Amino acid sequence: MAQALSLTETAALLKQAEDVLILTHANPDGDTLGSGFALLRGLRTMAKRVRLFCPDEIPTKFSFMADGIKYANFEPQFVVAVDLADTSLLGDAKDDFPVIHLCIDHHSSNKAYARQEYVVPKAAACAELVYAVLKEMNAPITPHIADCLYSGLSTDTGCFRYSSTTADTLRIAAKLLEHGARAAELNKLFFETKRKAYFSLERMALEELRVLERGRYAVTALTRAMYDECGASDDEAEQISAIPRQVEGVLVGATLKERKSGGFKVSLRSYAPVDASAIAARLGGGGHSRAAGCTIDVAQLSEAEELLYAAVKEELKLLDEKK
Repeated sequence: MAQALSLTETAALLKQAEDVLILTHANPDGDTLGSGFALLRGLRTMAKRVRLFCPDEIPTKFSFMADGIKYANFEPQFVVAVDLADTSLLGDAKDDFPVIHLCIDHHSSNKAYARQEYVVPKAAACAELVYAVLKEMNAPITPHIADCLYSGLSTDTGCFRYSSTTADTLRIAAKLLEHGARAAELNKLFFETKRKAYFSLERMALEELRVLERGRYAVTALTRAMYDECGASDDEAEQISAIPRQVEGVLVGATLKERKSGGFKVSLRSYAPVDASAIAARLGGGGHSRAAGCTIDVAQLSEAEELLYAAVKEELKLLDEKK
């Protein structure tokens, strides 16, 4: 079981750390990368050797975070994971790091795998916590660090639209703008700029959309054949995940995405009082109450849909029993 640390203890631990390796999760999003690169840059202002590991290729829209970074060759003495609820989220590299010294995370489903942890589930994004840690360490918040942290905040809150957004989230975002974050430019990049291939993929997703459970559950699926037909990438598919929940009356929206390696990644979105993480947990996953995910390792889409539907029905049944 991990030892829980306070903000002050977390900052002190990182101040002492040398030769640091930062881990981010597979299928990287703006929060894990923004948190990771912000922490890397902050620690480097203290003349520490730091490098970042991401199990998958960094999406083009987040590539600016790594601009100008060169990695020294060193044997890591301290390993810290950011926005990583479970080591399974390291994908094929999950067994490559037998010891993770520190975890900074905001998932209530965190598996307490690190030796020590700073986990605050009420935070809307891991970037909130990294911002607090950097401030506690008296690390300068440069414009590039501000961009990274703003990216984490904005992408994990749907540009501050999700219910996870708090007054603290907005206050931190304002501070980041004061530190030079390019909010308008980043918002355009993340939320208003899409390739033509995306629109073809969205059309296919809408054609596959089904509404079940008396209008409370909407689900769609994306197969490798769809990706190939329109030329869309996996990271573009992440934007599809919000669509099923947008149907009027729907409490649970799900998107199944066929993986290149086989099986299906499931993205779940919900509205109160349904807990998306509880549904994901039934299938070995986790996440937040309103946004969660899991992986279903079966070959056929129909089987994956059945397993997911069974988990959703069980959660909706519990909701009905409480009425």
